[in-house]
Amino acid sequence: MELTECGDIDSSPLSLVELPDPEPGPGEVRVRVSVCAICRTDLHVIEGDLPKAKRPIIPGHQVVGVVNRLGEGCTRLTVGQRVGIAWLRFTDGTCKHCLRGRENLCPSSRYTGYHEDGGYAEYAVVPEGFAYTLPEGLSDVEISPLLCAGLIGYRSLERASVPLEGRLLLVGFGSSAHVVIQLAVHRRHEVYVVTRSESHQRMAESLGAVWAGSEMSSLPRKMDSAILFAPSGKLLPPTLEALDRGGIVSLAGIHMSDVPQMGYDRHLFHEREIRSVMSNTRADGRALLAEAVAAGVKPRVTEYPLSDANRALKDMKHSRIDGTGVLVVS
Repeated sequence: MELTECGDIDSSPLSLVELPDPEPGPGEVRVRVSVCAICRTDLHVIEGDLPKAKRPIIPGHQVVGVVNRLGEGCTRLTVGQRVGIAWLRFTDGTCKHCLRGRENLCPSSRYTGYHEDGGYAEYAVVPEGFAYTLPEGLSDVEISPLLCAGLIGYRSLERASVPLEGRLLLVGFGSSAHVVIQLAVHRRHEVYVVTRSESHQRMAESLGAVWAGSEMSSLPRKMDSAILFAPSGKLLPPTLEALDRGGIVSLAGIHMSDVPQMGYDRHLFHEREIRSVMSNTRADGRALLAEAVAAGVKPRVTEYPLSDANRALKDMKHSRIDGTGVLVVS
């Protein structure tokens, strides 16, 4: 499923095309794709919210499949091995951020389904060092949402610095939040959820939320930490107001509408903090996969055939999916 020009997803801008099978270059592996979960970042790429990169482009960066060809010099992976491909696909390894263990901030970083073709296809190519070996215990469909929704949620949870048995607020309850809540409950946090969708409220409660509602003003108590998943800048001020003294809010989105004017005393005083989140490191990926198995995380998924990618993304945009949409490729 290929994007030639950006457009509103309701106009079905992705086209089903036949292309030659990609060949791995030196240090790369080719993966025969089994499934690829959809993500709001795909929507930002397709609808032009992010700066234009490669065109045409095959989106998709929550890819699960099997290695079926090795490029020259590959020694870590083997043909037939199950692997995952995520958003981050290249860092230079030499800049100050990489050397400090923060490769997600590398200014030379490149991304799957944005700078290079992704997983809405039968085959995908990735540098060997950026392919994740996957644990047993989760099917291809179940593990695919962990490769971005899970990863960005994990880093957002880490950035939120929730204290031991602290109160955590999740604002918005889509694909990423429904994974994060399972991690947070396993860590013995008390989770509260604000979302407009009544079905998402019910799902949050079924996954362990102690409270779920549609209005921040209805929260029964102040929060220690919050994660803002909704890409709406106007939700940041009320989220900050929901925090107790010393509270931290992490911003999980790669794109957000403008933040309105805020008051220092009302929103920021008492050492409240705002922390943005950019992608993830590969160490985050390894830690998340291990914790997901230990916590018994089970993403809830809705399956679509690859040819229905436009419909799947429309359903996500309009909050018609509880959990994560997953494209079944082969």
